[in-house]
Formats: sequence, C-alpha cells, structure tokens
Amino acid sequence: MDTHPYSALTPDCVLDAVESVGYLTDARILALNSYENRVYQVGIEDDNPVITKFYRPERWSDDQILEEHRFGEELSELEVPVVCATANEAGETLHRFDQFRFSVFRRYGGHAPELDNFDHLLVLGRLIGRLHSVGQRTTFTHRPTLDVESFAITSREYLLTQDFIPSSLREAYESLSQHLIEKMLPVFAQVDYQNIRLHGDCHPGNILWRDDSAHFVDLDDARNGPAVQDLWMLMSGDRAQQTAQLGEILEGYHQFCNFNPAELRLIEPLRTLRIMHYAAWLARRWDDPAFQRNFTWFNTERYWAEHILELREQMAALDEEPLSIFP
Repeated sequence: MDTHPYSALTPDCVLDAVESVGYLTDARILALNSYENRVYQVGIEDDNPVITKFYRPERWSDDQILEEHRFGEELSELEVPVVCATANEAGETLHRFDQFRFSVFRRYGGHAPELDNFDHLLVLGRLIGRLHSVGQRTTFTHRPTLDVESFAITSREYLLTQDFIPSSLREAYESLSQHLIEKMLPVFAQVDYQNIRLHGDCHPGNILWRDDSAHFVDLDDARNGPAVQDLWMLMSGDRAQQTAQLGEILEGYHQFCNFNPAELRLIEPLRTLRIMHYAAWLARRWDDPAFQRNFTWFNTERYWAEHILELREQMAALDEEPLSIFP
C-alpha cells in the first residue's frame, strides 16, 4: 500500500487546490518533470494554463518558502527575468489545500540555452550578473548556506548510517569521502569570498531560452553561497573549452556585477559537493515511489562503484590548478 504523502495528491486534489485560490480550471492536467516537488500544468477556462507546484512535505518551512518568493519578487521588480509565484488578491503566494502547500506560477515557454553558443553564454552572464547584483544586497535569513557541512558531511553520514553503501564498497567509500571532506574544508576556509543570495541550481534545465533572451525558473534551491556556484554548471568540456566559456560568461557578468577571481578555486570543490549531495538526495527520497520508478539504476552495487570512481576523479581534480580568467 502506498503511504507516501504524495499518494493523496490525486488529479481531483490538484484541480480543487487550484480552484480554491480563484481559478476556474478546464480539468486538463499535465504532470511536468519534477521529483523533489510535484509540478503540474493546469488548464484554465478562457485563459492560459498555469503551473502549480506542490511542495514536498517537511522539506522547507513556510518562512523558507516565503523568503524564496520574496527574492523572486525582488528580482522581478528590478526587471531581472525570473518566473516567480503569483499572488492572490490578498497578496499571498503560498497556499494550502488539505495537507499540501502549493504555489501558482505563470506558464512561460522556451528551451534550454545552447552552452556551446557563445552568444547564449554572453547573455546568460549578463543575466546572472544582474541576479547577483540584487542577491549581494543581503543574505537569506531562513534559507540555508551552501557549505561542506550540509552538502558533504551530512550526506556522507546519512549514507553510512542508513546502510546504503554495499559492504564490499563501504571501506572504500568511507575512506575516500572522508579524505575529500578534509581536502575541501581548507579550500573554503582559505578563499576570501562573500556569501550572497543565489539561484542555487543554475543548470540549463532551469533556464528557459526564447527570442534571444532567457528566464530563470525554479528558485526552489535558492540559498546563500559563493557567486561562482551559479556559473560553473554552465561550463563543460576540457580545460581549454571551459576557459573560453568562462571568459564569455564573465564578459557579460562584469557589465552588472564584479566577480572575485579567487572563487575559481571553489569550482571543483563545489562540483564535488554536488556529486556527494546528489547521491544522498536520492537515498533520502528512496521511500518515494516516484524515485523508485524513475531512478531504477540507483542503489545497485554498480551505481555505488561508479559513484566511488567519480569521487576518485574529483580527488584528482581538486589537486589541479583552478581555471584562470587571465591569459
């Protein structure tokens, strides 16, 4: 029997929730590609469809969600193109229906930007520079900060204490993950950087490109952290390719915000944190039937062996010289 909280989120529940905040639906629902939350496109009578996000129970507090919404509103008011939650007549952006909290968003069309297109990278650099010029004005009070403790140490502890690592690989994972943590901690301590409000998960899938411009979507992972966190996921390929991509991004970025080149030392540590956090995220969500249906490759001995290999590659990457923006 499915006892996961999302099992109660039936199509009727989705429609009733949307109508509870003043919309008249046409009963059309399209589930969108989201696992952390549940996100649906819902048809509206004589109007454009809306996007409705039902927040995963017990992940964020109300204060954390509302702080994300206020950040989106602040960006939108300053004409930074971001898709933010819409408010009802009472000015509320976070709603409740039955056991669920949800928000409603305007639907925007578009596709992921082309990261091998330098014109796209230049525009993205400008947009992220504009976002960070707002983000650096203050820090989040309720939302977390990206650090080694929350993304690596707690991830490692969860995987080990919950016995996700196969016994044949446990010693290798335990030793390697500890060495990575010991290697990353001094890097973050030595780099003089400012924690600012970030998008937090600025990969191409969270950017809608249309008509030579872009909109940021999904601030669900917004948090405090170094500016480079919102830049490094836009780069790929070998060192020469990444250097060229970085130069194009920063050319646009510097038009609106200064970038601290010392943060380039954080790119590989941040990549390592993301890899460690992702494995633990899947493990923490493994009781959700949607994860077991869509991530069938997870939690096999092969998966953990490949994960350990990826961490070994990151151990070597942490010893490499950081990218440089200077010739």
